[in-house]
Amino acid sequence: MTRFVAGRIGFYTLVALLLAFFTIPLLWLASAPFTSNPTYEVRLPDFTWENFQIILEHPYALGSLVNSLILAIGTAVLVVVMSALAAYALSRVRLPGRDALLYALLLLSSIITGTAAMVPLFQLAIELGLIDSHTGLILIMTGGLLPAAIFMIKDFMDTTPKSYEESARVFGASPLQIVWHVVVPVVRPGLATIAVWTIANVWGNFLMPYLLLSDVEKQPAAVIMYTLYTEGGQANLKVLSTFGLLYSVPVVLMYLFVSKKYGFRFHGGIKR
Repeated sequence: MTRFVAGRIGFYTLVALLLAFFTIPLLWLASAPFTSNPTYEVRLPDFTWENFQIILEHPYALGSLVNSLILAIGTAVLVVVMSALAAYALSRVRLPGRDALLYALLLLSSIITGTAAMVPLFQLAIELGLIDSHTGLILIMTGGLLPAAIFMIKDFMDTTPKSYEESARVFGASPLQIVWHVVVPVVRPGLATIAVWTIANVWGNFLMPYLLLSDVEKQPAAVIMYTLYTEGGQANLKVLSTFGLLYSVPVVLMYLFVSKKYGFRFHGGIKR
């Protein structure tokens, strides 16, 4: 009995420590922007709006958030559309070596990351005139995320009953009409999963925007945040905490929206 009680106490102590480890930074992020002179300690704020005024007067802060939205949404749209079409084709067409191709794409996308391919990607962007271009950056990030997206969405495509498509084909529906009106409604939770995963990857991406966007007015928030330090290299906690809070808001809103619409389970649309 004593051993059981000691084990339970140890378990709950570990859980409490883990919760504190993740909760304390969030409490600091929620309180520091409303504090006149924030420190690294978590304390009750004095509810000042001075820090937000500093962000509003910053020449690039709000614009960088807009740039992040452009990059995230643009990449998500391309990844969702292209991965859905590719996964549907791979799911329905029997190609020799299809499964090997999928695993090869996933393996290569895991091994050849953005860091490993940094030099050839930069050279390719120069040759195609895509430096300082949101379009070029979106295309490059889309290419990096597509293999894993195709691999994930194919599982959703495989669970779609072919009888639905055959019925639509009998009534004269074209392949694209079948995809749009029959397949997409069924795999919508999977598409939402891919969209959230893509936006999260792009939103926090620092390396590619830093390399390909030299114009500070086009840089996203992840890069601009790097500049919110004093000349001595010290973190400007007033600006950094406030900008960090604003930087987190779109991701939190996206999470709440997806959680409300699909819940945490992302169930499919087929009743069995």
